[in-house]
This record gives sequence, structure tokens and C-alpha cells, in this order.
Amino acid sequence: MRYDIVIIGGAIVGSSIAYYLREEGFSGSIALIERDPQFAHAATTLSCASIRQQFSIPQNIRLSQFTMKLFRRLKEEFGADADIGFREGGFLILASENGLPILNANHEAQVAEGADIVLEDADQLTRRFPWLSTEGISAGSYGRSGEGWFDAHAMLTLFRKALRGKNVDFMTASVIGIERQGHRVTSVRLDNAETIEAGTVLNAAGPNAGKVAALAGLALPVEPRKRNVFVFEAREKYADMPLLVDPSGIYVRPEGSVYLTGGAEPEEGDGPADPQDFEVDWPLFEEVIWPVLATRIPAFEAIKPTRAWAGHYDYNTLDQNAVIGPHPKVKNFFFANGFSGHGLQQAPAVGKALAELLVHGGYRTVDCSAFGYIRVAEGRAFRELNVI
Repeated sequence: MRYDIVIIGGAIVGSSIAYYLREEGFSGSIALIERDPQFAHAATTLSCASIRQQFSIPQNIRLSQFTMKLFRRLKEEFGADADIGFREGGFLILASENGLPILNANHEAQVAEGADIVLEDADQLTRRFPWLSTEGISAGSYGRSGEGWFDAHAMLTLFRKALRGKNVDFMTASVIGIERQGHRVTSVRLDNAETIEAGTVLNAAGPNAGKVAALAGLALPVEPRKRNVFVFEAREKYADMPLLVDPSGIYVRPEGSVYLTGGAEPEEGDGPADPQDFEVDWPLFEEVIWPVLATRIPAFEAIKPTRAWAGHYDYNTLDQNAVIGPHPKVKNFFFANGFSGHGLQQAPAVGKALAELLVHGGYRTVDCSAFGYIRVAEGRAFRELNVI
């Protein structure tokens, strides 16, 4: 069995690549391989599902702006019933005095890209959000439009459903081997004893991307990092509440009648995690998250989590930015990895970009050259400072 393009990983990144390949006119054969077809443990569906333009580098802002434009015309793209429950509630990123220079620099980059972000001092924030305590806060960066949250599973379903009529073969399997002949990948071995010959291989394996690259004899500084999301109820409901990011890194946002929160690192420190570890670190809520929430929003002093889940970032240890595009030597092996927590919101843009690169030989809509693998080979960081 042979395919012109084999995509390893069928969640939002892989599905987006396949979708846009067809949209760009690619007529060759495509295989989309996914080991977890229900996506019960996928980073996509375990995400807190948000989109923002508050990044520190223009390239990341542009990727999210592409996705935001897609959200604006979702029904035009996917049909009249398309709905991902998008709520344009904005982000509010708070900074202490020490964090103010970075907040200001980030804001300059965002405004230069046309993002609708405003900086407000503590007094202005208190007037806008009376429920917020600005103790220890010098300023905040607030997204008035073009930011918010949505249903990740619904978004994935739209792409997967759209692929059903586009002659893409869905395969349920794990990749256990990748064969090379010199500077070309030639085939992919699956755990069901099948071997698939491949013209081009795309790595969209999320937190397992580093292991998939290693199967091809390639180094990729991407590893799973465990993250917990807690759900809690509160008596007070704030209709104007954005996704709030405290200087500690703790975030909280509304979700219907409840709230979602996370952002705390494990007590033993943030490091590589077992990709099969989905146990919730319950002590994090009481010992780390709750004290921050109670300080920042006094009405949250009396809260308890009602449920929680754990998932993994595909964490790029070099610079917390995506690795996108071909390997400089093994040129038929492509990367779409290492998003470090912002892959869901960037997936449509990256799918579009890689499809353009493969079909037309270059980026047209969003230039992803800065995310290329060459910086990994050179050990040259292209760092994103706003990682949540």
C-alpha cells in the first residue's frame, strides 16, 4: 500500500493539514493515521480551548489571526450548521511591576499586527472589572475583540467531518517504525503489521512528536508536559469576565455556569511526563491554584473543584514555539509540532501553510519560515514569551 502523503496524528493539526491539502487542490492519496480515534486522550480535546492574539512575536499573532478569520466565516467554510460555541470574551493578562516591561513590549508587537488589545493600569482595571483585586498588579493587557474560547471537540469534528467527502483514508493504528533510505523517508510501519510506503510523511503527533521523529532517526526537542484543568462552581457569575491570567501563570475563565482554571506546575517541577499519565494532581488546586484565585477574585475564596482532567502539552524545550516545515536534509519529512499549549488555536493556519508549501512550493497566506527546523539543528531559540 502506498500513499503520496502520510500524516501521523489525526487530531486538529493533522486533520487541518489534510483538509487544506484538498482545499489547495492536492489530488494525490492521503492517509491520516490516528491511534486514538475517539480522541479521549488527545491534547486537542483535553485543551482549555481558547484563542488569543496576545503573543510576544508577530508570527504567532498572525497564526491566531488566520484562525480568528476562520471563526468569523465558519458557516461559510463548513456549512450552515457549523458551530463551535465561540465566546469572544477576550483575554486579560495581568503584570506586576517586574513584568511590566515585557507586557509593554508584547503590547507593541500586538498593536503593530492590528490586534485589538489595550493596556490599562490598576485603577482602570478596577473600574472595568469591579470584582477584580489588583493587589500587586501594575497593569493588564486586555483583548477587546478577536480573543475568547470555544468547544475544541466541535472544532475537531468540523474538520474530520469535512474530510469524509475528500478522499482521505482514516487509519486507526500506532506508528512503530519509519524506514529511511539515505535522505528520504520511504515507509511507515504500523502496530497492526501493515507497512505503508510514503511519498511524504508529516509528523502531527502532538505530545508524542519527539518519539515519532526519533523513529526516523531525527532529533526533535518536543516532549509531553502534563497539565491539569479544574472545574469549579461559584455563587457569583461575572458576565463580563475574560480569560484571566495572573502573573503567577494561573488562569481562570467562565464556562457556562461554572469556571475552568489551571496553569499550575507540578510540585516536583515542570518536566517530561509519562504520556500515559492522565491522573489529576488534585493537591495543585488547594495548595497552589485556590490561594491565587482567592487573592485575585475575593468572591472565589469559598470554592471547591467539582471535577478535573489532565492532559499534555507538546512542549518544545528549545523555545516553546512550533516547529513547522521540512527537515533540511530529510526533505520529505515534515514537522507540525511543539506548539507548547497554543496548537489548537494555530492548527488551521498551520494546516493552510503546510498545504501551500506542499502544493505550491512556498508559503502564501501565512509565512511560517521562522518556525523552520533549521533553528533546531543550530540550537537557535526563537522564543515565545507568552506561554500560558
